[in-house]
Amino acid sequence: MAAAAAASGVSPRRGTPDSDEEDYEEYVPVAKRRTMEAERLRRATKPPTTNAVAVGAPLPPPPPPRSTDEVALKTSLLVKATKLKREAPEVTPAERLLQQEREMIEHLSDRKALMPVGEIAKGISYSEPITTGWKPPLRLRRMPRSRADALRRRWHILVDGDDVPPPSRSFGDLRLPEPILRALRGKGIEKPTPIQVQGLPVALSGRDMIGIAFTGSGKTLVFVLPLIMAALQEEILMPIVPGEGPFGLVVCPSRELARQTHEVIEMFIGSLMEAGYPEIRPLLCIGGVDMRTQMEVVKKGVHIVVATPGRLKDLFSKKKMNLDNCRYLTLDEADRLVDLGFEDDIREVFDHFKAQRQTLLFSATMPDKIQNFAKSALVKPIIVNVGRAGAANLDVIQEVEYVKEEARIIYLLECLQKTPPPVLVFCEHKADVDYIQEFLLLKGVEAVAIHGGKDDEERKDAFKSFKASEKDVLVATDVASKGLDIPDIQHVINYDMPAEIENYVHRIGRTGRRGKTGVATTFINKNQTETTLLDLKQLLIESKQRLPPILADLDDPQEDDKVAIAQQSGVKGCAFCGGLGHRIEACPKQQLQNSVTLARARNDYFGGGGYRGEI
Repeated sequence: MAAAAAASGVSPRRGTPDSDEEDYEEYVPVAKRRTMEAERLRRATKPPTTNAVAVGAPLPPPPPPRSTDEVALKTSLLVKATKLKREAPEVTPAERLLQQEREMIEHLSDRKALMPVGEIAKGISYSEPITTGWKPPLRLRRMPRSRADALRRRWHILVDGDDVPPPSRSFGDLRLPEPILRALRGKGIEKPTPIQVQGLPVALSGRDMIGIAFTGSGKTLVFVLPLIMAALQEEILMPIVPGEGPFGLVVCPSRELARQTHEVIEMFIGSLMEAGYPEIRPLLCIGGVDMRTQMEVVKKGVHIVVATPGRLKDLFSKKKMNLDNCRYLTLDEADRLVDLGFEDDIREVFDHFKAQRQTLLFSATMPDKIQNFAKSALVKPIIVNVGRAGAANLDVIQEVEYVKEEARIIYLLECLQKTPPPVLVFCEHKADVDYIQEFLLLKGVEAVAIHGGKDDEERKDAFKSFKASEKDVLVATDVASKGLDIPDIQHVINYDMPAEIENYVHRIGRTGRRGKTGVATTFINKNQTETTLLDLKQLLIESKQRLPPILADLDDPQEDDKVAIAQQSGVKGCAFCGGLGHRIEACPKQQLQNSVTLARARNDYFGGGGYRGEI
């Protein structure tokens, strides 16, 4: 019978009371069984309530105590979590955000070191800086440390590092050749700027350096003059033979900046050659230029190369040039090189070095993240900081106007009348650049345009005509915002506010250069995010500029927490981009980079070409 029941798929214990099964047992639901078990345990542990025990008779033994494991098993996880929360020390919102920031910064610091692969593989490391033949005058070497610190405080110079060379208040104290001093005087440069006061002695002495100063402060001379002196010394001691070189390398993020740096180097080299010094051959290595012309200079032997990462990588891959003798490397606008996606190209440049080199990094906006990242490639680096990294130039009057999206092009014509030309107009998108240029030309305004979609010849002619005052307005994307030096620009107009505050600082830094006063007008509207507007508000407050009503009425609900975090961590604003209106967990720049990284990962996963379209 049981076999038949099993064959029919019915459990014998689930039959009917009228069945003939002798071992029939009625099914008890799970919930009822749990209730019965709980009742049994309650009765077993309940003390007796009757007085039937005789006098003098021994009391019944107490029930055995439950073990810790049994108690733990009958305690729910929710009760445990509540207990742990009560016992844990109270954490304020500011402390919680600070802990999140530390974890994010530690995660960012896990990136690969900025060192050659060969040195990492062989375990090669350098403990002492590279030596040069330059020494400061005896008067500077004997300067007391208290005197040097007083001079730095006077010039608002912050230094960090060991054995920092003393500052120099005169170009004559730097022992530069007379032709270079004469060329400086011909450009109206009589005294060094604050970044030059401390930066030039550091670079000339062969020390690795991170230079931070506001736009228009003369950072280019800090790495150009020591580079020329090092190349001149090398040529005098052991002349470069055909096919050899370079001795020094300067990497720039844009063609315009590379061309401008090359022109400065050529100016000083021309003065030296006129005075009878040996010939020093520089090379401009940028895209859009015929490579055969560049190779002719390399075949003769080149001392200095100024390059953009793309063309430099192309030359290395084709084995047209090497860095076997290179001992001097400068990354101009170093943070922008990383932000623009040239980080892997820079690592490849480092892989081509065959010996120790002096490395210098310069920018106006150098967040702590970039500084920590760069220190991996430097030997006993010295950080020279004139003002806060990412601070705006105080010689620029910043005006922020609320303009509706459709009214910007009309209001642009009114803003052009604020100051005489030349005027620089910045846009985020290439299409807007072409549209504004066409509109201005129709209105009779002499305007030229620059953006990444134009070929090199167009960009070169446009910039040259604007710099020579042949054109009144230059409309450009951020390709023209980094390092370009046009001293006569009195007005910069931001047709749209950039999403990253770093780009804003670089844009407005095209005016107010070399001690002159400039004006920067920025259009804002509802298209800007609250994070961007808070960054702009805090930057205007720091620069003691007038706040427009729309920014003055903008409240930050986490302002108290941000102040508390800044006091505890010692870092004001975002450690990733330097913005003052947000912390690193809300950084728009980091979010953008994460999106780009995720998109690249998807491309790698799905593949490219036709296969991706077929999935």
